[in-house]
Amino acid sequence: MTTATAFTSLTGTYAVDPSHTRIGFVARHAMVTKVRGGFNEFAGTAHIDGDDLGKSDVELTIEVASIDTRNADRDGHLRSNDFLALDQYPSITFRSTAVTATDDGVDITGDLTIKGVTRSVTVPFTFEGQATDPFGNERIGFEGTTTINRKDYGITWNAALETGGVLVSDKIVLEFEISAIRQA
Repeated sequence: MTTATAFTSLTGTYAVDPSHTRIGFVARHAMVTKVRGGFNEFAGTAHIDGDDLGKSDVELTIEVASIDTRNADRDGHLRSNDFLALDQYPSITFRSTAVTATDDGVDITGDLTIKGVTRSVTVPFTFEGQATDPFGNERIGFEGTTTINRKDYGITWNAALETGGVLVSDKIVLEFEISAIRQA
């Protein structure tokens, strides 16, 4: 597949379909395992200019209250001031600043704001395809991951372990499995 050819047919405005999209994260826990979680409430749009991807843009807003690691106590702690400070910062946002084609998809660079701190990140996305679903919706799919350092966003809480090391890793892997529906 040549990316330039594939994106020409994608020109349009898309909305992220929350019921078929996963926005998640992975953190190392106690230095021996990984904890996976995600967010259940979010909204996003993409305006794709298939002829000039540089004119494309992406926006995503994630509701911190919707964090879900399958453990209510841990989720409550992650919402607290020790981590995401839900009361002061109810959402995490991403706004693209550059979209560039790659051999198998796109790199989307943008401003990620967590807990009031904004940093530039690049997420390499693989283009998973385009299809019309049984309801007549034109869908596109992308998957991508990137790693951030949570301390860069003022998330510094941790606990030392008796065996050495810490309870929560500084590096957090962000995971995106996106299904979006053409709006126009």
